[in-house]
Amino acid sequence: MTPENLLSRLQYPTGKVNAILDTDTYNEIDDQYALAYFLKSSEKINPLAVYAAPFSKPEFPTPALGMERSYEEILNIMNLCNRPDVTAYRGSINYLPDEKTPVDSPAARDLITRAMSSREPLYVLAIGAITNVASAILLEPEIINKIVVVWLGGHAHYWPPWGEYNMAQDVAAGRVIFGCGVPLVQLPCMGVVSHLSTTEPELKHHLKGTSPLGDYLYDITCREAIKDGGNLAWSRVIWDISVVAWLLGDMVLDTLTPAPIPSYDQGYIHHPDRHLMKVAYHVNRDRIFLDLYTKLK
Repeated sequence: MTPENLLSRLQYPTGKVNAILDTDTYNEIDDQYALAYFLKSSEKINPLAVYAAPFSKPEFPTPALGMERSYEEILNIMNLCNRPDVTAYRGSINYLPDEKTPVDSPAARDLITRAMSSREPLYVLAIGAITNVASAILLEPEIINKIVVVWLGGHAHYWPPWGEYNMAQDVAAGRVIFGCGVPLVQLPCMGVVSHLSTTEPELKHHLKGTSPLGDYLYDITCREAIKDGGNLAWSRVIWDISVVAWLLGDMVLDTLTPAPIPSYDQGYIHHPDRHLMKVAYHVNRDRIFLDLYTKLK
């Protein structure tokens, strides 16, 4: 891709766009909010598909188990949003073994098919380990000319090098995304998206009793907070809604920067001669939550 085309692809899109969402939906409770936000932002987004991303933690010791549970949760949220027209696909059952070897999956193959047949840029919103997207690029490198990747992954570029979950799950996939030249918008976690927090009173006021979806999101958020010790006072960052908010307009501010190389020690290697990407530096917390709560009602 020429530098001119890359810069053009990195601008906020005008009009309605085609998009897919790649999500580790059962990992935390914020993916459910992002998926519902994605499905209900029809003024800007034509949601084509949702991909289940792999994740692993003590309750789900393998990425295959995490991916499968995420796939089931995607179907649950689609049902609550009454969107049977959007197709869900299972994703990778493992993380990348290295930076040259893809993990084939229905999600990766669907992304290739949709991207290669699209006349307009296809927006890939990713809110988990980016294994599915990196695998699709390794399987068919030509798709970097057809897609724009908007990823919640990694911390702010000035943040100390300690593990951000989405990046840490599959650093090789992160290095593929930052290194291949695909138009990339990064939503960093700590230092930027960490401002998107809400509280139990706010959730109760805006969601509880408004719909089965609202009740479900309120209940799972409160259960998680209590499990983590938040009996008296707590707030919860709803990280993943940031990628949808970026696509909707001027609620997220970003800047151009040479793409760093994610390192295996969870830091970044910077070089001024690298290709350009966008990185967000501010989220308008109140406007984003106002838009989210309005649509979820």
